[in-house]
Amino acid sequence: MNEPYGGRLVNRLASGEAAAKLEAEARGLRAARLNPFELSDLEMLAIGAFSPLEGFMTRADYTTVLRDLRLASGLPWTLPITLAVTSDVAKTLDGGPRLALADAVGQRYGIIQVQDVYRYDREAEARNVFRTTETKHPGVAYLATRGEFYVGGPVEVFRRPNDDAFRAWRLTPEDTRRIFAERGWQRIVGFQTRNPVHRAHEYIQKTALEIVDGLLLHPISGETKSDDVSLEVRLRCYQVLLEHYYPRDRVLLSLNPASMRYAGPREAIFHALVRKNFGCTHFIVGRDHAGVGKYYGPWDAQKIFDEFKPGELGITPFFFDNAFYCRRCNGMATPKTCAHDDSARVVLSGTQVRAMLQNGGQLPPEFTRPEVARVLHEAYRTLATTT
Repeated sequence: MNEPYGGRLVNRLASGEAAAKLEAEARGLRAARLNPFELSDLEMLAIGAFSPLEGFMTRADYTTVLRDLRLASGLPWTLPITLAVTSDVAKTLDGGPRLALADAVGQRYGIIQVQDVYRYDREAEARNVFRTTETKHPGVAYLATRGEFYVGGPVEVFRRPNDDAFRAWRLTPEDTRRIFAERGWQRIVGFQTRNPVHRAHEYIQKTALEIVDGLLLHPISGETKSDDVSLEVRLRCYQVLLEHYYPRDRVLLSLNPASMRYAGPREAIFHALVRKNFGCTHFIVGRDHAGVGKYYGPWDAQKIFDEFKPGELGITPFFFDNAFYCRRCNGMATPKTCAHDDSARVVLSGTQVRAMLQNGGQLPPEFTRPEVARVLHEAYRTLATTT
């Protein structure tokens, strides 16, 4: 099985007596209030999904990630993992104290050993990570809400954030690796999604399944755009799809606790490295992977893999074009395999799908399986009657 990124699976989640001692200590410490996005990062750090990171980035790692797509050690890494605080909090941390990590209502989850406190440049981060400073970009808009300083250092977590939400699917990298070993899978492909799986996704996944042992269907469960389908509804969609259309012994459904950055090319690499930690040997990268609006070129998320030496990332990308149902081919295809023009192709954007569901229209079977469509229609009917 693929080894964890950096060679060791990090574990910052304490248990038993160690967790009790940490919790008792945290009650007596000043606390930084983490937003939901930062809490999802804390969860990823705790379970080792961000290996080899052991905590929020210090200035050295942050600087080289923005500038060179690498950690200060030289290991490829493309997105900053940071904890922001206000200037008032930053002034109290010069001595490098331990700081409790809490949510918006004060519930404590862990402690950070503060090693670095530094001011950052929001515009510079936006330009490097998102290729824009426009606040229409959700990542840039989020940056504008954060405190003026970053706090870096290793974390220790005694309570896993979001642990009660959809627990059956909250598998850690240690869990997925154990399951892969039990099933005898050696080649595993990961699939990233923040949406219900439609037939184009299904086509790509099953094409990849032809040449590997198993598929990790790994949807995002952290923060996404406000108009995205809720996680509860998405999970029902995944379940009915897997029940009726996939070989049950060759697919594992598990949640990825990370939040979406919408960072396009940089996030494609990031998604691949995270899936390497969960045990994947291969990762599917589609057209405009992790994109939003028109901020990235359609193939940029695939081209960025060429910026790293063969084998340097330790996971093999599978590159796919957009898939669709072609009425003249009478089946699923991509531009690489279909000779017909757009008039024969069934392609719906996320905006079109949401509009159809909100207006009571029926999603065509060429776009999504009937079982999935029923889950979505029922969810939108329920939403309409309660708002």
